[in-house]
Amino acid sequence: MSGAPPAISEIRKWETQLLNQTDPLQKIIYLEKLISNYIFTNIKKAQKYLGEQAALLKEHPNPDHQLNYHLNISIIENQLYNYRLAEYHIRKAIPLVEDRGDVKQQAETYIDYAGTCINMGKKEEAYNFLDKADRLLEVFPDELMRARVLTRRGYLHIHLNDFAKASELLLEADKLINIQTQRPLSLKDHYFQTMIHSGMGSVYKRNDEGDKSVRAYLKVVNMCETLGMKARLCWHYLNVGSGYMVLTDDVSAEEYFRKAIKMVADVSQNARASAYANLGFIYFSRRSFTEALSLIKKAERLYREKPGENLSNLSLIENWKGRLYKVLGKPNKAIEHFRTAFEYAEQQKDFKQMAIISKDTADYYVEKKEYEKAYKYQSYQIKFESENQKEVNKQMLMEYEVKYDAEKRTHEAKILRLQASQLQLRALRAQMNPHFMYNALNSIQAHMTSDDSNAAAKYLAKFAKLMRQSLDYSDYEVISLEKELEFLQDYLFINQKLRYGHLQYEFRVDPDIEDDIMGIPTMIIQPYVENAIEHGIRTKDDGLVKITFDLLDEHTIICTVTDNGIGRKAAGELKANDPKYSNHNSKGTSITEKRLELLHKSTGRAVFVETFDVVDTKTKAIIGTKVKIRIPIQTIQKYVE
Repeated sequence: MSGAPPAISEIRKWETQLLNQTDPLQKIIYLEKLISNYIFTNIKKAQKYLGEQAALLKEHPNPDHQLNYHLNISIIENQLYNYRLAEYHIRKAIPLVEDRGDVKQQAETYIDYAGTCINMGKKEEAYNFLDKADRLLEVFPDELMRARVLTRRGYLHIHLNDFAKASELLLEADKLINIQTQRPLSLKDHYFQTMIHSGMGSVYKRNDEGDKSVRAYLKVVNMCETLGMKARLCWHYLNVGSGYMVLTDDVSAEEYFRKAIKMVADVSQNARASAYANLGFIYFSRRSFTEALSLIKKAERLYREKPGENLSNLSLIENWKGRLYKVLGKPNKAIEHFRTAFEYAEQQKDFKQMAIISKDTADYYVEKKEYEKAYKYQSYQIKFESENQKEVNKQMLMEYEVKYDAEKRTHEAKILRLQASQLQLRALRAQMNPHFMYNALNSIQAHMTSDDSNAAAKYLAKFAKLMRQSLDYSDYEVISLEKELEFLQDYLFINQKLRYGHLQYEFRVDPDIEDDIMGIPTMIIQPYVENAIEHGIRTKDDGLVKITFDLLDEHTIICTVTDNGIGRKAAGELKANDPKYSNHNSKGTSITEKRLELLHKSTGRAVFVETFDVVDTKTKAIIGTKVKIRIPIQTIQKYVE
């Protein structure tokens, strides 16, 4: 790691020069130097200097410095959790930076706006601005800016609960920063380092790796304390304390919760409230019930400053107060707080919390030997646990769909940027019919909502494997025929089980073909299989798709896809006359033909596609469609297993 933030002596020198300066423009320059330091170390001072800068810019307008003003105030509002104000100022900055800023400033602005969007839950906009930053950095590389993009993308994947991808991105970002030697790291670079380690702490926590989680959070705390970055330090102390609680090290946990409570530089009342609440839980476990109740009440007072945003937290607090009053021998107060806790949870439709409260209420009535009421609340507990499981299943399905969309848009962004013929082949391959995806997901959801969890889990696993294959293989020009066959079998299985129960399929491979070592272009057959299903056998009760692979010569495989469907002419008429049928508009075959055309240019071999009607020899009636694809055998690259 190279470089360091400005020393205190240098900052003091800037402040002295500011006081002695009479030229307005020079004053603004010194103000910007000070603000760029204080936005991460002393927000109150940063706000003071921003006020002075605003007054000077009002009398002496300057677009370049107005740009810096909006960028800096946006960062501060983000630090203060005022995300709408942050968005307002950065939107003011964007047209200025696009008109006057250099590439680095533009990329930095897009990355900062993406961070605001993530905080506001605007994931689509965050993706768009990170894509814009990426496009700039491809033309004008900057490793530190690239690390910031990766950090933001890592946090997007944390929000999607895609922790494996988040970890990959954050570790890559950390590596880029640590190997940086071309210029000193700024405070903002160090700020992104704290984000990286904090993100990794979250990943480790969700993966039940408590020791690693605490170590990552401690790195953040040590960096913030060393560099004087206090704006989010309360949350960082809270994270360390929570990590120690998981490790059952209550002594260390208490130490960091008390640090969080004292950290007034971080304006987040919720962080302090959580610290008080966690301390209350520790004292409850120590059977110091009176002290625990006092701490819980302090947490409650802070949460009630913004009750609309904290119903879930207030439900937890009320439930703990109920438990505490129960052990303190005040049953009337206990049941009152259990009821209030339930009301808050009910407003949030938090079935998990409603189940917990129902259990605590049932235990309360058991102790009072009111068994009829206890049985009633035990029944509620079972009911809400069932409702919660349904919600978990739905959430799991939604998360998978969002993860897939995120990966898909990443691949689509690559498509827009690839130019060379070989890279175009990869891009053209990164396609999957959205109708197939959503229909399959809807069918899995139907299994979930009908409580057929075993079937749902089975088909979801199969679907996940197929989607992973489509994404993984798109990074490779060539895979083995064996892998292509496996992909096609999974694709047809999903169609059979989740879309068209009448579908049957068969495979035949020429015994002279060594499918484990012969390579073909990735996913070259799937579009023709899709067409056979959607345009051929969709309306038939006995649909059959046959796929054969024959060796033409040492350089070429002939793949034949045959269906017993309605034929091309009838399919065209049906598509023209039936709005539902016309919804399917696959571009897969035209894309594949472009790929084959590019392969033809790059290999010099004859590659083409021929389509025939299958005709009954006796009646001359059309009884299906046959597609022959001539595929060049290629050298296998390494691919993901």
